[in-house]
Amino acid sequence: MLTFANIPPRLTRAEASLYLRERHGISRSNGTLAKLAVIGGGPVFRKAGTRRVVYDVSELDRWANSITSESIASTSAAA
Repeated sequence: MLTFANIPPRLTRAEASLYLRERHGISRSNGTLAKLAVIGGGPVFRKAGTRRVVYDVSELDRWANSITSESIASTSAAA
């Protein structure tokens, strides 16, 4: 179980999915992260061996910030 007090520097795909949901409120399943790794548009990852994928926490944070907007006060401000 991940807690924000002891997050390792690199996370598995399942841990990355949980981290994005808990830390940023972004819901991306393991399968979606896997698909994004193939087609692009997802967070940067590293290969650890032949099949294992890990995500740097700093890259997950950077990606999450890149797909969310700045804080806005009203819907008309977003237009």
